[in-house]
Amino acid sequence: MLAREYYGFKQSLDAKGIIVSFSGFVSEGILFSLGEALKQKMTLDETDTNTAKKVFSVFVEQVQNVIRYSSDRIEGDFGKKVALGSGTITVGHDLEKFFIVCSNTVSTADVPLLKERLEILKTMDKEGLKAYYKEKLREEPEAQSKGATIGLIEIARRSSEPIEFDFEKIDEERSFFCLKAYI
Repeated sequence: MLAREYYGFKQSLDAKGIIVSFSGFVSEGILFSLGEALKQKMTLDETDTNTAKKVFSVFVEQVQNVIRYSSDRIEGDFGKKVALGSGTITVGHDLEKFFIVCSNTVSTADVPLLKERLEILKTMDKEGLKAYYKEKLREEPEAQSKGATIGLIEIARRSSEPIEFDFEKIDEERSFFCLKAYI
């Protein structure tokens, strides 16, 4: 029964074109390891170099968002600061394009602002995204930002189609956030 269940799960992932799939707590080390496996797989598949670079870049940005912003997180200091964010990471290929999907929980209070930002990015063309990126680079990072406040713009810039996103309210404090980009 166990083997049948997990074989069915694997077949389902294969049928959807999934190359890499991970669910759980993510660290910088896991990001590095999954990234290396993804790069090697694309090299073996003789993926176009520019496409592979874009896939890898969006993958890194997406996973860093899970690590930095997941509301399900563990932090500690054991002589070295450790931060783990919980979420899912999926990279796949369907017919013509790669897709990168990451998901994690976020504070329900943060959903309106995040949704507004994503809606803006979704409506911009390549030139608009480039100009917006340059504008944001000149600004100071936001107080709650754990990066340069440009990761979502980077994802949208590298995507070949408008980004897709969705939120599912879990309870009053948490919502489940999912972001998909095509390359």
